[in-house]
Amino acid sequence: MPRRIVIHAGFHKTATSSVQQILRVNRPLLKPVMRSVLKGGMTDLIHAARGYSTWRDPLTLEKFARRFEALLSHQSNMPRRTLCLSAEELAGHMPGRGALVDYTAAAVLAAEMMRIAGQLFPEADLALFYSTRAPKAWLHSAYWEHVKSSSMTLGWNEFADTYGAAGDLDRVVDDIAAAHPGKVHRARLEQSAHLPAGPATPVLDLCGVTRDVQTRLTLPPPANQQRDEAVLLALLAANRDYPDRDARQAAKLAILKAIQEETR
Repeated sequence: MPRRIVIHAGFHKTATSSVQQILRVNRPLLKPVMRSVLKGGMTDLIHAARGYSTWRDPLTLEKFARRFEALLSHQSNMPRRTLCLSAEELAGHMPGRGALVDYTAAAVLAAEMMRIAGQLFPEADLALFYSTRAPKAWLHSAYWEHVKSSSMTLGWNEFADTYGAAGDLDRVVDDIAAAHPGKVHRARLEQSAHLPAGPATPVLDLCGVTRDVQTRLTLPPPANQQRDEAVLLALLAANRDYPDRDARQAAKLAILKAIQEETR
């Protein structure tokens, strides 16, 4: 049984990829204190979380619960260490995908994870952690992620009008914390970015990694940094100009390749 279970369950566009890179790169150094399970180790669970955020049906939620239970049950004995799960998709899809306008699924998914973890490991300390971000900054980053990664054709103003409420991530965390007093933790990217291990610091603190150990971590460059506005506008134009999926992807890849060559 793990000493503690820390679930870093969101949110997208709050430097979660950077946190996961730090956990991945530094596994040997962190091994005496913690074990991390990242997105590659919970693919089926992530699919179920995304599915529930889309469909909100009992069957998909049950599938998520079964897969989460299986994930925890397959962790080997580690009585003196922390088990850390980190995947922003544990909050569901990022709002802006189709009809999904907010993160309300996150509270339901959190309740299932806490219920199952408590049943399987009743003596372990449980903690949920959410990285957040100032609403406008998050919304802007989410918009351009959709432009880059999907066929989004909405202009910025229309996107903001439609999905603006989703940017209040702290309100989502407030709702989750009300249901799990003392178990929910958060940190805003604007503050955590300046800590010794950057946005990974609050997660590492919860996992019991001392600041001395944190000073010895290898810190990779920040992941998924936002492109220049002109590049993003070119990607948006490609989404609008190429209704055919293959042609659209080829056009966007060409834009990104040209930028990479220019910056070499």
